[in-house]
Amino acid sequence: MTANKRIVLSSDHAAIELRKTIADHITKQGWTAVDIGPTTPESTPYPKHGEAAAKLVASGDCQLGIIVCGTGQGIMMAANKVKGIRCGVCSDTFSARMIREHNDANMLSIGARVVGEGLALDIVDAFLSANFEGGRHATRVDMIKELEL
Repeated sequence: MTANKRIVLSSDHAAIELRKTIADHITKQGWTAVDIGPTTPESTPYPKHGEAAAKLVASGDCQLGIIVCGTGQGIMMAANKVKGIRCGVCSDTFSARMIREHNDANMLSIGARVVGEGLALDIVDAFLSANFEGGRHATRVDMIKELEL
């Protein structure tokens, strides 16, 4: 299946509602939201959800990924362990735009306990509307790729 316009979304139990709101938001923009859960509020470990989403991006099944946990930090760390993933946690729109433009990030992480819903959607919009600039940034992204095991 092509990754064109497909975004995988995942979270831990702390961020289910924000993840669903983001899924609805991006669907209205013409993206296909591939929501891989969880669906119930029982405690669930963020590493497995970050990894599962990252694998769908790394495989090419999804073009991009958006992951959410309480702070956005832990799930981002798990996603970045998957070869080919460049995920940044953002709590502002400038950083969300820059991780795409300068770092060619293919995943975004957000902290549901850090930002409110409105700002989270603005962060998603900044991330999705930005494009990798290449040039001198491509050299640096290549250096990151060389670090992968």
